[in-house]
Amino acid sequence: MSAVEERLAAAGLEVPEVAKPVAAYVPALSTGSYVHTSGQLPLQSGELIATGKVGAGVDVETATACARQCALNAIAAVKAQVGDLDRVTQVVKAVVFVASDPSFTGQPQVANGASELLGLAFADAGVHARSAVGVAVLPLDAPVEVEIVVEVA
Repeated sequence: MSAVEERLAAAGLEVPEVAKPVAAYVPALSTGSYVHTSGQLPLQSGELIATGKVGAGVDVETATACARQCALNAIAAVKAQVGDLDRVTQVVKAVVFVASDPSFTGQPQVANGASELLGLAFADAGVHARSAVGVAVLPLDAPVEVEIVVEVA
């Protein structure tokens, strides 16, 4: 087990199987020393853990948990590409999309669910640049979607 997986296990988390794509794309792609993940939804055991818009039916706590699950799924996509998560030398960027009610402005707070998980998993290498973007709708009516870029050795 990698040190990344050990840190996750200590927090009661496990890297899941890679989520199956919902359209014509791959979960992650390596190019040079980087791995880019596709947007990952808050799927757990093949089911969305929540649906709807944040600020109108989905509360911030649920959305933050969704962002955390999305990041865990992104880690799974990276692992499928590189094998050993300890090969990740830096999480470079995270982009968090939040399906938001027009009046909701707390996207950064929701995105913290993903950022904090990446920090937990990768320690100092988990510090990253980030965008938190409010959108009208996401695939399958998911409240959150996360994509990451990591550098590997």
